[in-house]
Amino acid sequence: MTMNFLNPVTTQTWTNGRHLVRCVKVIQETWDVRTFCFMAEQPVLFFFKPGQFVTLELEIDGEPIMRSYTISSSPSVPYSFSITVKRVPGGKVSNWLHDNLKSGDELAVHGPVGNFNAIDYPAEKILMLSGGVGITPLMSMARWFFDTNSAVDIEFVHSARTPKDIIYHRELEHIFSRIPEFRLHIVCEHSDALGEAWAGFRGYLSQQMLELMAPDFLEREIFCCGPTPYMNAVKSLLKNNGFDMSHYHEESFGATPADVQEEALEHAELAEAQAEEFDAAEMLSVEFSSTGKSAHIQPGETVHAAAAKLGLHIPKACGMGICGTCRVPLTSGQVEMEHNGGITDEDVAEGYILSCCSKPLGDVVVEY
Repeated sequence: MTMNFLNPVTTQTWTNGRHLVRCVKVIQETWDVRTFCFMAEQPVLFFFKPGQFVTLELEIDGEPIMRSYTISSSPSVPYSFSITVKRVPGGKVSNWLHDNLKSGDELAVHGPVGNFNAIDYPAEKILMLSGGVGITPLMSMARWFFDTNSAVDIEFVHSARTPKDIIYHRELEHIFSRIPEFRLHIVCEHSDALGEAWAGFRGYLSQQMLELMAPDFLEREIFCCGPTPYMNAVKSLLKNNGFDMSHYHEESFGATPADVQEEALEHAELAEAQAEEFDAAEMLSVEFSSTGKSAHIQPGETVHAAAAKLGLHIPKACGMGICGTCRVPLTSGQVEMEHNGGITDEDVAEGYILSCCSKPLGDVVVEY
């Protein structure tokens, strides 16, 4: 890297949207977890809120695929960002990344977005609870607090299957050995198959363990990320102890919950049944100015649905207004947009919408 690369006149700041980046390093964290580090061809300051995520735009076996991953690095190291990926048996994207993505490869990313972050919920005392690869957003937060010498009291509790599955183990021990207000607790379900000794907590996180680790856990701001059963168990434990759940935050991105899928199917069936009842005069026009195409949709349908009717592919990863991948400019008309943190107030002020969760209130024109 030359000093010209860091010229403040040419350096740009990362904003929510699509960006081309290049993989510059691959780190083997554990036997089945790798960290992929990225930089932009032209210098970009990758500012984001610790805990947020990006969506990768990939092509696997000729099929375009969008997949979101939490940023595991800290914005305190601004000229690059990293994601940490666990190889999942049968996982199409995670296995492809492990087997194919290497230093020098270029790809597009969307983001950063996400409501789960340490900046929007400031607190003097924090409890971080993570399970498995769910440690990634909390590691981003911990790195940020460490690098910025934040005056915060942290209890960091991580659960892993075995000692060899502890992601970032050495770095965690380094960080938490240097600041008395940062305390690390690791729980392993069992020892390694080869018999590696483990002197720490063993089994599954329980109330008894939590009371030993953080006796004042009910007084802390809590950030939690891990497998769904893990987070459900944590929430149950907190609720049973009368914890104020407005101070509980969890990483919600992942597979669409079963109840949401069921509700979506019911809505689809209801919409199909009502389709014939709509008068043609009630239909709304959605025009895509860049392609010169337009479609008519029923009230309550989304801009994304209009694009799909025309065969237009607006990139989308979650379909719930979380990932921000489907951001497009609205140049005329108004929409009702119910998102889940996938777009910033600044983007909305500039006229952007998320097509997956934006319902036209009248005729609209979208730049796409």
